[in-house]
Amino acid sequence: MPIKTLDIEKLNKDTGNQYELISIMAKRARQIAANEKLELDEKLKYFEGFDDDDDFTFNEEQENISKEFEKLPHATQRSIDEMRRGEVYFRYPETEE
Repeated sequence: MPIKTLDIEKLNKDTGNQYELISIMAKRARQIAANEKLELDEKLKYFEGFDDDDDFTFNEEQENISKEFEKLPHATQRSIDEMRRGEVYFRYPETEE
Protein backbone atom coordinates (compact mmCIF):
# COMPACT_ATOMS: atom_id res chain seq x y z
CA MET A 1 0.00 0.00 0.00
CA PRO A 2 1.68 3.22 -1.12
CA ILE A 3 1.78 6.09 1.32
CA LYS A 4 -0.63 8.91 0.50
CA THR A 5 -1.07 12.16 2.35
CA LEU A 6 -4.52 12.73 3.74
CA ASP A 7 -6.13 16.14 4.12
CA ILE A 8 -7.77 15.80 7.52
CA GLU A 9 -9.43 19.22 7.23
CA LYS A 10 -11.55 18.12 4.26
CA LEU A 11 -12.71 15.01 6.09
CA ASN A 12 -13.15 16.87 9.36
CA LYS A 13 -16.24 18.80 8.22
CA ASP A 14 -18.69 16.30 9.75
CA THR A 15 -17.08 15.74 13.14
CA GLY A 16 -15.35 19.03 13.78
CA ASN A 17 -12.66 17.22 15.73
CA GLN A 18 -9.76 15.44 14.05
CA TYR A 19 -9.32 12.95 16.91
CA GLU A 20 -12.97 11.90 16.68
CA LEU A 21 -12.58 11.59 12.92
CA ILE A 22 -9.58 9.29 13.26
CA SER A 23 -11.37 7.25 15.93
CA ILE A 24 -14.44 6.85 13.70
CA MET A 25 -12.34 5.79 10.71
CA ALA A 26 -10.37 3.33 12.87
CA LYS A 27 -13.56 1.74 14.20
CA ARG A 28 -14.93 1.45 10.67
CA ALA A 29 -11.68 -0.14 9.48
CA ARG A 30 -11.95 -2.73 12.27
CA GLN A 31 -15.54 -3.48 11.21
CA ILE A 32 -14.48 -3.93 7.59
CA ALA A 33 -11.58 -6.20 8.57
CA ALA A 34 -13.81 -8.30 10.84
CA ASN A 35 -16.43 -8.73 8.10
CA GLU A 36 -13.73 -9.62 5.61
CA LYS A 37 -12.30 -12.24 7.97
CA LEU A 38 -15.74 -13.78 8.54
CA GLU A 39 -16.31 -13.97 4.79
CA LEU A 40 -12.91 -15.58 4.20
CA ASP A 41 -13.47 -18.09 7.02
CA GLU A 42 -16.85 -19.06 5.55
CA LYS A 43 -15.37 -19.65 2.11
CA LEU A 44 -12.50 -21.71 3.53
CA LYS A 45 -14.80 -23.69 5.83
CA TYR A 46 -16.12 -25.46 2.73
CA PHE A 47 -12.82 -27.34 2.43
CA GLU A 48 -12.70 -28.66 6.03
CA GLY A 49 -14.61 -31.92 5.63
CA PHE A 50 -12.89 -33.41 2.59
CA ASP A 51 -10.50 -36.35 2.56
CA ASP A 52 -6.87 -35.93 1.61
CA ASP A 53 -7.30 -37.68 -1.76
CA ASP A 54 -7.48 -34.44 -3.75
CA ASP A 55 -5.31 -32.49 -1.35
CA PHE A 56 -3.42 -30.65 -4.10
CA THR A 57 -6.60 -29.49 -5.86
CA PHE A 58 -8.16 -28.23 -2.64
CA ASN A 59 -4.99 -26.46 -1.56
CA GLU A 60 -4.87 -24.71 -4.92
CA GLU A 61 -8.49 -23.58 -4.59
CA GLN A 62 -7.89 -22.39 -1.03
CA GLU A 63 -4.84 -20.49 -2.20
CA ASN A 64 -6.85 -18.79 -4.97
CA ILE A 65 -9.51 -17.71 -2.48
CA SER A 66 -6.86 -16.33 -0.13
CA LYS A 67 -5.15 -14.45 -2.97
CA GLU A 68 -8.49 -12.92 -3.92
CA PHE A 69 -8.81 -11.44 -0.46
CA GLU A 70 -5.21 -10.24 -0.46
CA LYS A 71 -5.89 -8.21 -3.62
CA LEU A 72 -8.63 -6.21 -1.89
CA PRO A 73 -7.68 -2.73 -0.69
CA HIS A 74 -6.66 -2.55 2.95
CA ALA A 75 -9.51 -2.02 5.42
CA THR A 76 -8.05 1.31 6.51
CA GLN A 77 -8.01 2.61 2.94
CA ARG A 78 -11.60 1.51 2.39
CA SER A 79 -12.60 3.23 5.62
CA ILE A 80 -10.99 6.49 4.48
CA ASP A 81 -12.66 6.21 1.06
CA GLU A 82 -16.06 5.64 2.68
CA MET A 83 -15.55 8.69 4.89
CA ARG A 84 -14.64 10.80 1.85
CA ARG A 85 -17.82 9.72 0.07
CA GLY A 86 -19.91 10.39 3.18
CA GLU A 87 -21.02 6.76 3.52
CA VAL A 88 -20.00 6.35 7.17
CA TYR A 89 -22.78 6.77 9.68
CA PHE A 90 -21.77 7.69 13.20
CA ARG A 91 -23.58 9.06 16.18
CA TYR A 92 -22.77 10.20 19.65
CA PRO A 93 -24.19 8.16 22.51
CA GLU A 94 -26.85 10.04 24.36
CA THR A 95 -25.94 11.09 27.85
CA GLU A 96 -28.14 9.70 30.56
CA GLU A 97 -29.63 12.25 32.88
